[in-house]
Amino acid sequence: MKPAAPDTCELCGRSPLATTVHHLTPRELGGTLLGTVLLCRACHRQIHALYTNSDLVVLGLTTLDRLRSDPQIAAYLRWIQKQPPGAEPKLRKSKRVRGRR
Repeated sequence: MKPAAPDTCELCGRSPLATTVHHLTPRELGGTLLGTVLLCRACHRQIHALYTNSDLVVLGLTTLDRLRSDPQIAAYLRWIQKQPPGAEPKLRKSKRVRGRR
């Protein structure tokens, strides 16, 4: 598979926009030297608003395919893909995430 352009989100596919590095396995849980992807700020923030780092590992959300197939992320992706690249939606952390941090 061809690597995404540095201005394209590897999760939602929107472009052109600024991207950030997301460790598929959180660094604090051993992912320092493991795979990373480039995500737009909106997608990166949404992942961490829905799931704690531990949740990402326990639920196996450590690949792009697994993230895309997760029901909560899939619903978000259907919505965000309709938004212009510059959109920075407001978000609210899930109750589970708010209670663990």
